[in-house]
Amino acid sequence: MSDDKIKDALRMMPYGFYAFTTKDGDDVNAMVVNWVSQMSYAPRLLAVGIQKSCYSRGLLAVGGGFGLNLFLQADSDAIMGITSGRAKKPEKMDAADYTAAPETGVPVLANSAAYIECKVTQIVDVGGDHDIIVGEAINADVMKEAAPPDVLSLTELGWSYAG
Repeated sequence: MSDDKIKDALRMMPYGFYAFTTKDGDDVNAMVVNWVSQMSYAPRLLAVGIQKSCYSRGLLAVGGGFGLNLFLQADSDAIMGITSGRAKKPEKMDAADYTAAPETGVPVLANSAAYIECKVTQIVDVGGDHDIIVGEAINADVMKEAAPPDVLSLTELGWSYAG
């Protein structure tokens, strides 16, 4: 425990660990995200929090779509190659193993358990260092069936992105 009880409480919240993929023309990117939630049943909307300054934010604004790749805990090594930002590792997509999603063309990373393709419906500036990207799910596929406890999260990695 620290002297910051808000930070302590936020770090108790469970967060998934996903690959967020974007595309603008031939320029593709993948980054990790964990602030993700379904926001509506009809239409099926997802909300994702991403840093305003990240490389994917620029691709998203032009490309208009994104993918959310889910991984199983057993496949955690498959997502580690994209944990660095493009500023630190500009060539990271050269080594990434992926195929193009059928509707949006965003990367579907190899060894992902499932992916969801989304069309951006809103980019919400909440006044902080992250924006909320709202996307309508337009396509998905499940390559490895699993239950939520099997899906990779920050807890299994011993990481935290809160506070």
